Amino acid sequence: MRSCPARYGCPSRGSSPSGRDDGPTQSGYHRGVTSFDQTLPATLAALHELEFDYAGGEGMDFEPYDEFFPAEENAAWIRAWTGNASLDGAAYRIFGQDGTGGYAAFWLVREGEPIERQPIVFFGSEGELGVVASDLSDYLWLLADGVGPMEAVEYGAGAPKPHAEFTAFAQTHAPDAKKSGAEVLARASAEFPTFSEDFLAQCGH
Repeated sequence: MRSCPARYGCPSRGSSPSGRDDGPTQSGYHRGVTSFDQTLPATLAALHELEFDYAGGEGMDFEPYDEFFPAEENAAWIRAWTGNASLDGAAYRIFGQDGTGGYAAFWLVREGEPIERQPIVFFGSEGELGVVASDLSDYLWLLADGVGPMEAVEYGAGAPKPHAEFTAFAQTHAPDAKKSGAEVLARASAEFPTFSEDFLAQCGH
């Protein structure tokens, strides 16, 4: 996993934020809860019982986890990705990866809200970075449109590729949140427009 790819022009360690608050705080963002319960929320655990089929590159490149990363693995990951040894990853809960080791995670930015109401972000193994969905309900509808976390950040929504099983799951667990994949990504981008910029400002050398 690469540490803050050079193409992003990451600042030197001397100009990076210090301390343990590794979630972006600019633009009115607030750090969320930091308890490291590794248990997935019930809806996400049920979702991960479904098959994420790569389909030779035509499906979703995603490997779901049975539990969140523990605190020590979170810390090791974010320090390797950013090159900043002062970070601990406490603002993120990793719940799956793509085939190259890019991670999908909840970003615990909404103070006092349950994890299902937190946005979902993706950190690629080659420096790809972005907000995938505003919350778990929107994430379900993104998957229903045939778009996984990696695809959302690397390629956008593209042409809809409805997935029957994920659509049925979304209709059951988030019937009032129905959106197209493009609408999910547009909402997330509008709500957290500087996530990538703010996160990359924490990178060191």
